[in-house]
Amino acid sequence: MARRQRVLILYLADSSLESHVIGWARYDGTGQTNPMSGDSDEPPYATGLAALRDGWRLFQFSPLQPHAPGDEFRTAYLKYEFAFEQWVDVEPTMEQDAGG
Repeated sequence: MARRQRVLILYLADSSLESHVIGWARYDGTGQTNPMSGDSDEPPYATGLAALRDGWRLFQFSPLQPHAPGDEFRTAYLKYEFAFEQWVDVEPTMEQDAGG
């Protein structure tokens, strides 16, 4: 068996894992699925805590930084980013055995 990583990026409404998901991205290193941005109208989880309860491991979150005066309403990026991972056992393919 080979182990491959799945990554889930959740953008939450605020810094709490209990807040609702407002944006997301998925990446599947197993090759079993090929998710794309915008391929779903519904987030994979309602909250970051729901992802934890489903077995995803949190490995990164955005540092908390105060807004500069006047930046409270700026929409240039989503501030509260949380990155999760899952490790999945997969059968190695010939391509994986060859290092590709």
